[in-house]
Amino acid sequence: MKHLFNLLILLSLSYQTKAQTSGVDPAIRTSKATMDNFMDLRFGLFIHWGPVTLRGTEIGWSRGNEVSTKEYDNLYKEFNPTLFSADKWVKTAKEAGMKYLTITSKHHDGFCLWPTAFSAYNIMNSPYKKDIVGELAKACKKYDIKFCIYFTVLDWHDPNYPMRNAGAKDADPKADISKFVATMKNQLKEIIIQYKPYMLWFDGNWEHPWKNEYGVEIYSYLKKIDPDIIINNRLGGGNSGSHPKLSPEIVGDFATPEQKIGELNMQSPWETCMTICNQWAWKPNDKLKTLKECIQTLAKTSGGNGNLLFNVGPMMDGRIEERQVTRLKEMGDWLKIYGESIYNTKGGPFKPNNTFAATRKGNKLYIHVFERKTAELILPSLAGVKVNTAYLLKGSKIKFSQDASGVITLQLPEQLPNIDDTVIVLELNSNAENIPVIS
Repeated sequence: MKHLFNLLILLSLSYQTKAQTSGVDPAIRTSKATMDNFMDLRFGLFIHWGPVTLRGTEIGWSRGNEVSTKEYDNLYKEFNPTLFSADKWVKTAKEAGMKYLTITSKHHDGFCLWPTAFSAYNIMNSPYKKDIVGELAKACKKYDIKFCIYFTVLDWHDPNYPMRNAGAKDADPKADISKFVATMKNQLKEIIIQYKPYMLWFDGNWEHPWKNEYGVEIYSYLKKIDPDIIINNRLGGGNSGSHPKLSPEIVGDFATPEQKIGELNMQSPWETCMTICNQWAWKPNDKLKTLKECIQTLAKTSGGNGNLLFNVGPMMDGRIEERQVTRLKEMGDWLKIYGESIYNTKGGPFKPNNTFAATRKGNKLYIHVFERKTAELILPSLAGVKVNTAYLLKGSKIKFSQDASGVITLQLPEQLPNIDDTVIVLELNSNAENIPVIS
């Protein structure tokens, strides 16, 4: 019996130790106040760019597939984007109403857009020879845009990383993952010290050689350099590309649903990353999303209490396609009128759908109307909450009624002021942010 008791004690201690090491020390996690400020931003620009634009195939993933590995790895020798202008890129983000910008400093192909001392495979050894990351950091400061950096976990170009290409099954026995982790730390320290990013956006954590413990180690290391830096949830191992909602075991501060709008979540911060076309990197004649799709994606994301990181892929010469710049400017024009219903708001209390979404701030509930199917829009019951008045944002009052159970009926105008998303404001007799989520 005594042996059984001792065994149970050992098992308990082993479980506690595993629980303590499986995730990040809660004491060093990014503060709620910092994360709340990040979520208030709501809208950011993602940029995927590198030498692969010379072929118009996908960054990283086309290496060893559409483009032979040898050819891909030598594209940097031709990469000379003489029309690149950090000022124009960041001004495009500013005019789109975006509040932060994230650049792929290093994607899975291993090419670095900054002059790192820890790899010769970088922008200074291309014909261009200018620090892309540094120029963007300066331009973001000029335009008051939060500067953020994407950094891949996996690196198919680095001989110390065990995998060589997308889809590889066998690890290279000559690789040294401990040396690879050391290189990661050195490059990340360079990035933080030189460019002082607001947030680090990791990716490529799903391949089997990468363990959760490495992610915990690097997260802890980064927090010693900058305790306030925000880190996404793709740093720890074992996510298998699914990028789940946050839990104590997840290494990172916010969830990252990809190419889809996240679900309404008032507890865990999240950010949808999505392309303005189909491919992340530039592709000639890639299909561009309509303005309706773009605006409604932003509204539904905000309505789910998430941020939208919207991606463009600049061309080989350094310019963002004019049609993409125009589309982003159109989003910015919409935000000049309706931005009050996006920035610094909370999502809910209604789950977004194809007819409407809702955001809220103070005593105001913003209803984003996507389509006028009938003359009336009926909202679920807000029991115990009274609507005092209803009006079009930047417009006139509209008629409404509210029955004894709290169901609200809005009389829609015959012609919606904005065919992509018309916003109706409901002023309540209480704080809209305190309303529980209504399923």
